[in-house]
Amino acid sequence: MADFYKNKIFDFAAKSKATRLSFGEELAKLGETNKSIVALDADLAKSTRTDLFAAKFPERFFDMGIAEANMIGTAAGMANAGMIPFCASFGCFLTGRFDQIRMSVSFTGANVRLVGTHSGVGIGEDGHSQMALEDLGLMRALPNMTVFQPADDSDTRNFIGWSLLNHGPCYLRLTRQNMPVIKTDESYKFQVGQWQVLSHFQADTKIVILASGGALPAAVEAADILSENIVGPIGIVNANWIQPIDAKYLTQVLGLKPKLVVTVEDHYRNGGLGSAVAEFFSGFENTPKLLRIGVEGFGQSGSPEDNYQHYGFTGPAISKKILSEL
Repeated sequence: MADFYKNKIFDFAAKSKATRLSFGEELAKLGETNKSIVALDADLAKSTRTDLFAAKFPERFFDMGIAEANMIGTAAGMANAGMIPFCASFGCFLTGRFDQIRMSVSFTGANVRLVGTHSGVGIGEDGHSQMALEDLGLMRALPNMTVFQPADDSDTRNFIGWSLLNHGPCYLRLTRQNMPVIKTDESYKFQVGQWQVLSHFQADTKIVILASGGALPAAVEAADILSENIVGPIGIVNANWIQPIDAKYLTQVLGLKPKLVVTVEDHYRNGGLGSAVAEFFSGFENTPKLLRIGVEGFGQSGSPEDNYQHYGFTGPAISKKILSEL
C-alpha cells in the first residue's frame, strides 16, 4: 500500500462506526438542548438507531408502525407546526413512498429531515428488498431537496447540525456497515455544496476520483494501487453532497483537464452521483472522459464483503476498470 492511503486519509487508530449509529448518537445528543426535535420511525428504531433518542425522550419519539406513508405525512404536519422532525426508516422503504415525499414534504417545502439507512448492496444478507439503490436518483430529482451522503462519523454529525440551522427538505443517506474515520485537513470547513478533498490534484494529475458513502474506502484503495502504476498524483474526493453538487470543484477539474474523471458509489450506476456529474459536464465542451462506477443489476443476499467483491467495490476491481479506460 502506498503511504498516503494508510497514514494520510484514514485514521485507522480511531474506531470505525456505521453512519446510522453516528446519526442516532448525534440526534440523542442534540435533543438535550433543542426541544423542537422530534423523531419518527416505522417500527425499525433499533436498526435506524432512533432507539437512542427514544430512550432519552420518549415523549418526543413516535413509532408509526409499518406505515411509512403515514409517517411522512405526519412529519410534514409536525414541521408546519414548528417542530423539527427527523423521519427515519430503511432508505428503500422511505423513498418507496415517493408520492408522499413529493407532495407532503417537497412541494410544501416542509422542514423535514428524511433519514434513509441501510443504503446499497453493502448492507449484506438482507438482500435486494431491503437495499436502497435508486433513492439518490429519486431524491435529487426534487428541486428543493438537499441530498447528503456522509462518509464517516464526523461527516454525519456535521450535516445533522447544519440541517438544524437551515430550513427545508433534506435527505440523509446512511450505511449499515462501519466506516473508517477520515483524517480531516485543518483547511477543510464543512459547508453546503463543498466536497471534502482528500488528495488534491496538481498540474500533472491524470485521474480524479469522486467517491461517495460506503464506496469511499475501496475508491481510496484503488487510488493507492493506481499510484504504483501511473506517474503523477491522483485527486481523491469525498463527494458527500449529492444535491447540490460541488460545481466550484468540478469547474476546477475542467480547467485541470485530467484524462479521466471517475465516480464511485454504492447506488445504481444511473441516477446518483455519476449522473449528477455527467449532467454538469454536459454544459461544457471538451470535458474529460467520465467513468461511472455503480451497481449494475439487482442487489442480492450475501455478506457485505462478498457483495462488494461481486459488484466490483474493491480496490483491485476499481483500479482495473480505471486502467482499462486509460
